[in-house]
Order: sequence, then structure tokens, then C-alpha cells
Amino acid sequence: MRARLAALVLLVFLAGSVTAETARPRAREWGITVGTLPPGPHNAITDVPGVRVGHATSWHGTPPAQDVARTGVTCVLPPGDDWFRRKVPAGAFVFNGCGELTGLWWVNESGYLEVPILMTDTLNVGRCHDAFISWYLRKYPKIGRGEDVVTPVVGECDPSFLNDSRGRHLTEAQVFEALDGARGGAVREGAVGAGAGMTCFDFKGGIGTSSRVVEGSTVGVLINANFGRRADLIISGRPVGREFTDLMPLEHQDGSLIMVVATDAAFDSRQLIRLARRAFLGLARVGFSGDNGSGDFCIAFSTGQGALIPDPKIDPYFHAVEEAAEEAVLNVLFAARTTVGRKGNTAYELPLDRLREMLRRP
Repeated sequence: MRARLAALVLLVFLAGSVTAETARPRAREWGITVGTLPPGPHNAITDVPGVRVGHATSWHGTPPAQDVARTGVTCVLPPGDDWFRRKVPAGAFVFNGCGELTGLWWVNESGYLEVPILMTDTLNVGRCHDAFISWYLRKYPKIGRGEDVVTPVVGECDPSFLNDSRGRHLTEAQVFEALDGARGGAVREGAVGAGAGMTCFDFKGGIGTSSRVVEGSTVGVLINANFGRRADLIISGRPVGREFTDLMPLEHQDGSLIMVVATDAAFDSRQLIRLARRAFLGLARVGFSGDNGSGDFCIAFSTGQGALIPDPKIDPYFHAVEEAAEEAVLNVLFAARTTVGRKGNTAYELPLDRLREMLRRP
């Protein structure tokens, strides 16, 4: 009886472990330095002046029930609040297309972004899309009545190992909450917002961010990480995933990711597509491979003014986005805590004490 009671207490604790409120260190705070370029003051996409991030998390239900919500929405807002009329240059790149990022074709065709970027789970794309339109129509009452219509940008990853995706546990109010509550400064990471139900290298995944300062400008990355096989995980150049043979989930799913890149360097759409493409090189450094069933999307935008950075001087920015993408994934793994979801499915946190021992070995 005591054993059963202890197991029940542990299950309830894990079921309620929303990782954004925990005190686990970020990778850099823990002593891991990625690359050579310095991060911004918050080491986050919000180091790009005016960029804001918002989350709303749907986290309810008691495992091992089926109808357990581990999902939400995360948004990235370009500077200002009049995006429809003051568009920013943007471009998107698809590494593997088994997924969805709505509005992508118009971003690349027009070369601009005229809306915030939203992320959620696969079966909630429609609800998120519709809720955003309602929110945007309040800002622009002439859309569709004298002004052009709008195409929302909504990306998705599949959290159905932990989340009851069929329940579509996302509300219009939560989308409004994320958009209205978006802020600059430090960004909550791990199992929060769109990252609530994600897994990464068969550990708990979710939201992570990082930034780099280069040539007086900032390049920031935010990722919703839901990809990777355990054996492929690389940290500080060491294939540590091969040594973590326990703490495995009951199932492995082909993963996916949505990545947002922001910079205040002056780039046009063509150059931003190039920047988005290089971000995947940073993911490769942690073991990303891009499987057949993986949806891997990156969208980049610039807030920079003035003369464009000439292509012969773009290499430092490529290096910056690669470093920031790599560190953003590490910050996901460091922030995310063990989460129990539907049917009692469990995604375990990366055990930092054991990782430290591995990295200390010669």
C-alpha cells in the first residue's frame, strides 16, 4: 500500500511539473560555451530590440487518463504594433516538409512579414489560425472591407506522445493571452506554450532561445524543438546520447521543429532565406538529421534600417545564427523537466549531474 501511495504521489508531482517555473540552469550558466561570438544580455531572441515573445499553456488532466492536455501556443512579435502597414523583410526555408507553416509561400513571394509568428501543436493549427484572425481583425477593422485580407503565419509540431491531440485543447482566449502578454527580456523555456508536450532526443523538449552579437548587430533564435534520436545527441562535441541508454520514452516519433530567426542587421528577403538555411547547420552540431517524417521549418525576419549588409560581409552573421541555433537546443534540454502526459507516457529530463560526469571524462 505504501509503495502504491508513493508511486501515486510521484505521478501527481510529475504530472504537474510545468518546467518554466523551475530553476534549472541554462547551458551557458552551467558552463557550456557554444562558439566564439558573445550572446546578447538575455541570450535570447528578445535581445533584438523590440522583439517580444508570449506563451499560453494548456496543462490539465490527470495521467494516466487519455484526455490530458500538454500543449499551448507561443508567439514571436516583431517590433511595434502596426505590422500590417509597417512590414519587415522576411524569408523562410524548409529543410524537410512533413509539417506545416501557414503563410510561408506569401512570406517568400512578397519578401515581407506582416503578422506575428505563432506556434502550436499539429491539430490546433486551425484553431490558432482562426483565433489569430479574430485578434487581428480587432486591430484592423478594415481588413476585408476596403483593405486587403491577411495570411496568418502558424507553425506546428506534433506532441501526441504526451498530449491528447484529438482533444484540441487550445482556446481562442489562450491565443489572445499569448499575443497580448508578449514581452521582451528573459524568455521562459522548456515545457511552456507550444513546447509543453514536445520531446527532443527522446528527452523532454520544448522552447529554447539564444542570441549572438556580431558587427554591432544582434542575431537571435527561438526554437520549438520536437526532434532527434537519443543516440544522435551531441553536446560540446561529445556523442553523449549514446551513453544515456535509460530514461527512454515508450515510443519514438519522427520529430519536427519550428525555428524563428530575428536580427537588427539590415538584410533583404533573399539574404534572410540564406540566414534561415544556415540555422540548420547549428542544429546538426547537436545531432539533428532531418528524418523523412520530420517537419523542419525556419522563418527569419530583419528589423534593420539603412544600407543592406553586402553578401561578401555576411559570413559573421551565418556563424552567429549557427551558434545561436545550437545553443537554443541545449537551452531546451536544460530547461525542460520530466513530464507525464496522456496514458502516463513520460518524457524524462536530461540528467545534468550525469552529463557533467560524461563531459569531464578525457
